[in-house]
Amino acid sequence: MAGLRAFHRWIGRVEALVAAVFLILMVLLVFAGGLARLAAHPLNWTIDIATCLFAWACFLCADVAWRRDSLMSIELVTERLPEGARQFLLQLNHVLIGAFLIYIIYAGLWLSWVSRARSFQGIPGVSYSWVTMSLPVGAALLLLTTLLKFTDAARSVPSRS
Repeated sequence: MAGLRAFHRWIGRVEALVAAVFLILMVLLVFAGGLARLAAHPLNWTIDIATCLFAWACFLCADVAWRRDSLMSIELVTERLPEGARQFLLQLNHVLIGAFLIYIIYAGLWLSWVSRARSFQGIPGVSYSWVTMSLPVGAALLLLTTLLKFTDAARSVPSRS
């Protein structure tokens, strides 16, 4: 399990870096496209590539936020529950998230497979699968984080002996 956690930390650093680079590139591409349009030489492909980068950055940033417990949560009811009930709901939440992510991985892989021959935004030689693969890859990263959170929460439950 220690090796998996080290791998998870390494992947976390890589995905944070890649997400940051994608977000910066996305802004630069949109800005360049706007400047080119202003100069009467539109570069329509900049928005298309920025859209692809946005899809990837969304999933990578979601995992970065999930790792840091920075996703929005409403604890108005759960904070008033006894510790055992809170732990149960936390684990149930992890199970539901995991089940949803497994479905997303399956659906994303299927979508990537069926869209492999479709060109992305009409750009020849660029498959739409480059965009749709962000779904299963992002969901797999989120699933790994969820599984580690599940095991951490299971270990933190005090024994009843």
